[in-house]
Amino acid sequence: MFRDTNPLGRFTSEEGKEDFQTAYNEAMALLPKPIEMKDIETEFGTVRTYYFTKEENKHKEPILLMPGRSSSTPMWQPNLEGLLKERPVYTIDLLGEPGMSEQTKVIETQKDQAKWVNDVLNGLNEDKVHITGVSFGGWSAMNMTRYYPEHIASISLLDPVFVFEPVSLKMMLASIPASVPFVPKFIREQMLSYISGGAKADDSEPIAKLIESGMRNYKLKLPMPDLLSDENLKNVDVPVMAFMAEKSTMHNSEKAVEKGKKFVKNITIESWPKASHAINGEFPNEINERILDFVEQNSDDN
Repeated sequence: MFRDTNPLGRFTSEEGKEDFQTAYNEAMALLPKPIEMKDIETEFGTVRTYYFTKEENKHKEPILLMPGRSSSTPMWQPNLEGLLKERPVYTIDLLGEPGMSEQTKVIETQKDQAKWVNDVLNGLNEDKVHITGVSFGGWSAMNMTRYYPEHIASISLLDPVFVFEPVSLKMMLASIPASVPFVPKFIREQMLSYISGGAKADDSEPIAKLIESGMRNYKLKLPMPDLLSDENLKNVDVPVMAFMAEKSTMHNSEKAVEKGKKFVKNITIESWPKASHAINGEFPNEINERILDFVEQNSDDN
């Protein structure tokens, strides 16, 4: 009687949607003002995109930022300002995740996951983009290389999950109660704090507030990410830079570095000392600089 048979990701109530929208607007207010907001139609739904740039950088190949699970565009607040100094930047809200994108068709396979992202890239009318993905967004970027690598100039990964190492059993078990709506809010906040290396994660922190609201009010209906195989990694034919967080609760970062070096032919990968899974917010200046240098090295607009 209580089985959820709706196959689409969605907000579970109008009240929940409004709660998330309020948190989203508060967090978006912390970002630079986008030059353009565009909803792109894909085979699986409408995807919200934002375009940020300075006039003098418009001719350069852009960076596309892909957020983590239950996150959305505002999570890039620590990085946007710095990246904008040198490059145009697109952000997207992942389809089937809490955000301003709206899923209209069932996403069943890993190829489906790549297909809608490729539809977005076609809709942006950019020949090449440099993708930066954090956590699940890193998996999404690497998943693209399996099916639709044509538009990808380079990939920068920030503690990606399911790319080089599986997620730890402890983390998978911890995430189960946090995703159940009637579980007390403080449990979700504790989990977010744990993931973020002990950082404060409550309503006083706008991005944490937004993610918690998304976890509480949005029902995901997406296929489980699969761990990329050795063969998948060997077949990656774009330049990759990866920073694995030394103190990540998600996986064994040391093993991830070893595997990346062993199987990906064009990769710069390292363990980032003292970093947690929230690496992009802990070391924004250093990470921004490294991403911009890497993008510059692999751009055709030099």
